[in-house]
Amino acid sequence: MTGETAEGVLKIFLIADNRLLREAIAKLLARKGTLQIVGAAPFSPAILEQIIACETNVLLMDSIPVPVWRIEFIREAIRSIAGLKVVMIGMEVDEEMFLRSIKAGAIGYVLKDASAMEMDAAVRSAARDEAVCPPRLCSFLFEYVSRQSLLTPNLSVKARAELSRREQQLIPLIARGLTNKEIASQLSISEQTVKNHIHRMLRKLGVEDRLGVVESATEMPALPLKIV
Repeated sequence: MTGETAEGVLKIFLIADNRLLREAIAKLLARKGTLQIVGAAPFSPAILEQIIACETNVLLMDSIPVPVWRIEFIREAIRSIAGLKVVMIGMEVDEEMFLRSIKAGAIGYVLKDASAMEMDAAVRSAARDEAVCPPRLCSFLFEYVSRQSLLTPNLSVKARAELSRREQQLIPLIARGLTNKEIASQLSISEQTVKNHIHRMLRKLGVEDRLGVVESATEMPALPLKIV
């Protein structure tokens, strides 16, 4: 899927739990003739089928709240729709939410009070594979990358050193969002054994959930940024 349809129209799907926010953003973007709102709804894991059916180019998604299972939804949407770009809509400058979103694959982050011009620019930039974020979060991202480069040893190297070979094999499977049952099938081990491995990984890495495991054992990707 390319950034735009044959007619040059970008198809936008909007996910926001707050109805007033959905209506306000849809109204802002509807003023632009080359942007088409093909769907707007509150979040539901089942909504992925509708997003796929609409041949969505850009998914605009409310970032509050973003628990692990919603982060996994972002990853699944990107895996399921070739060329899909995800732009998060933040209620405020939330550094942790911003970082989790881009690690999940989001290419843009805009604030809910962005102007029509800023929202339009963010959507079009994302469709062109240009990462987008507000100035303060852009500065935070550069600082984060700088801090990561100074870690000794590197966080991902340290994390992998603490894990057994079998536990390391689980990392890419967890990152793909596979269930314990699916991981067990992939590795030809019991589901209970997978649960035991993950429990030990959480303890070794000092994290609370599966997303924390992935974040602790993988590198932070570099992103070209456009400030909005």
